[in-house]
Amino acid sequence: MTSQQDVLDALPDGIVAAGPDGVVTIVNRVGAEMLGAEPEDMLGHKLEDVLVLQDQAGRGWFAHNQPYDGLPTRTGVPEQSWTLPDGTEVLVVARIHRTVGEIAQIVVSLRSGRGRARLDRERSDLVATVAHELRSPLTGVKGFVQALLNRWDKLTDEQKKLMLTTVNSDADRLSRLIAELLDVARIDTGRLTLYPRPSSSAVLITRVADSVRAGTSRPVHLDLDDDVPEVHIDPDKFTQVVTNLIENGVRHGRGTVVVSTRRLATDAEFPGVLMTVDDEGDGIPQEIRDRVFTKFWTHGERGGSGLGMYIVNGLVRAHGGTVTVGQSPTGGARITVSWPSEDSRSS
Repeated sequence: MTSQQDVLDALPDGIVAAGPDGVVTIVNRVGAEMLGAEPEDMLGHKLEDVLVLQDQAGRGWFAHNQPYDGLPTRTGVPEQSWTLPDGTEVLVVARIHRTVGEIAQIVVSLRSGRGRARLDRERSDLVATVAHELRSPLTGVKGFVQALLNRWDKLTDEQKKLMLTTVNSDADRLSRLIAELLDVARIDTGRLTLYPRPSSSAVLITRVADSVRAGTSRPVHLDLDDDVPEVHIDPDKFTQVVTNLIENGVRHGRGTVVVSTRRLATDAEFPGVLMTVDDEGDGIPQEIRDRVFTKFWTHGERGGSGLGMYIVNGLVRAHGGTVTVGQSPTGGARITVSWPSEDSRSS
């Protein structure tokens, strides 16, 4: 039968507990390893002597937080960043258990700070990506507006129109990037709001294809099956996904981009529509396909924010659908998306 100590030793976080007299009564294996001692050498010693943690100012955790002092309503010490004897960062939080107002036990949890460090790196990457993506259109907008202000009387109407068209295009690019960042934040925090309703996938896909064709010389071919049910989607989010996939095919692939739809197999968990977007480029190697839907992933000569496919995956899954990466018949990339025809999100 598994003992309490076995359970504590199996935890991913370090645990140190002390009684009302401040003497350590429980230490798990992870906690002992973090603090650089053997569990048996820590038991029976004072908590302030066992928790050899310091902050950047050289203060000790126990002396700084005084867990046995304070109001009788105090129930814990909030999470703080501290440094182990070997210089490793840990996140430390304590829970104060009381009986009739008196302290019965204090339990301290130590968690590796690597997860927060990774989050900090992701945030830094996001800032760097945003700064890079914003710089180019902003430079264009500022340059053309400055030229219009300084040379308005010397420019022809055709030149003015060309400059304003470019400014408008750069402004649209900035708006799309801001929308992407907002979507990333909503997906990460689970606050993405959808307004799904039965919609025609053919109508929405055709509109997107016509819009993309207007801005490129690359052919976009549609192969839309008439025998497909309506999809239960948020039309705006569906349009965003399709636009992203077709534009990716145009930007990173070669030849014709083909968008097709088929009815999902009748034995599928949810009825719906299977949409594929194929291009004739070099494709995405098998070994890196799992990374396509991660933040800041880019591939090929033309970069981008690296957020597009992450958002695509988040939006599709929020609808209860799936998205996968494969190879097109011509050797390029194939993105396959399943869209439910019923509201499957809560099923």
